[in-house]
Amino acid sequence: MSQTPKKPDKLPGFFVEFSKKYPEVARAYNQLGDATSNAGPLDEHSIRLIKLGIALGARSEGAVHSHARRALAAGASPEELEHVALLAITTLGFPQAMAGLSWITDVTRREPHGPDPDQPADSSD
Repeated sequence: MSQTPKKPDKLPGFFVEFSKKYPEVARAYNQLGDATSNAGPLDEHSIRLIKLGIALGARSEGAVHSHARRALAAGASPEELEHVALLAITTLGFPQAMAGLSWITDVTRREPHGPDPDQPADSSD
């Protein structure tokens, strides 16, 4: 069984507000994520790359940003994250894979103290 993957240090502002307004739902969602991560033999690194691929397939920019950050926190390299997008070319098509690659590089090429791509420019979170 794998270990529960680590949560990133900073959550998107919208999710923080959602969690405050609906704490029981947020807690149940987090518990489900933990349970699915622990349900099989995959290690955290593998789980994070797979979740990134799922986010690419779902065409969700916010989820790609989130899972790219989580994969980096789990020790994945920027090159590994970009490889996930390249693997998507033959399944999702070139345009979607390139969109996903751009979302990944939003995270991997961001300056250390640069803006969070999931936060509005005027956010104080």
